[in-house]
Amino acid sequence: MPIYEYCCASCGFQNEHLQKASDAPLTACPQCGKERYKRQLSVAGFQLKGSGWYATDFKNPAQPTAPPPCQGGDGACSPAACPAAAT
Repeated sequence: MPIYEYCCASCGFQNEHLQKASDAPLTACPQCGKERYKRQLSVAGFQLKGSGWYATDFKNPAQPTAPPPCQGGDGACSPAACPAAAT
């Protein structure tokens, strides 16, 4: 169930209420009793990140593989120290 924030326009009382989305908004202020208790616009308690697909964002990444064997300096060793580059 979502938590809604309310504020009274008469007395300034603010509070949060746990309500079903289908429940009617509250109107009577619990502090002063006037019918000026309004639901406030507030920030959501979650954030969506990434592209939103399980396969790209939440699935365990593949295990890193070993670097490819040295082929003329394009592999695991640096070009300066590569024995294949010296031949």
